[in-house]
Amino acid sequence: MDITEVRLRLVKEPGKLKAAASITIDDCFVVHDLRVVETEGGLFVAMPNKRMGTGEFRDVAHPINNSTRDYIAKLVIDKYKEELERASAPQE
Repeated sequence: MDITEVRLRLVKEPGKLKAAASITIDDCFVVHDLRVVETEGGLFVAMPNKRMGTGEFRDVAHPINNSTRDYIAKLVIDKYKEELERASAPQE
């Protein structure tokens, strides 16, 4: 499996949520609404989820093993850092 594209939208309001992302897998499947969240331990990529009737959240889509989760998280966080640099670069 290859993540062939990462699209990211920075969040401008201050808070824990830093960005929303979409990933394309093998140029043929898209997963929207991944979120870059800042925690005490650093940046974290949350998978798309929805609130259940009980008030708890359940992932809508998620990796089934840690190596895939780490792969996705690294690509999304790298893209987030790249977008932060681009946003803070002086405009010509």
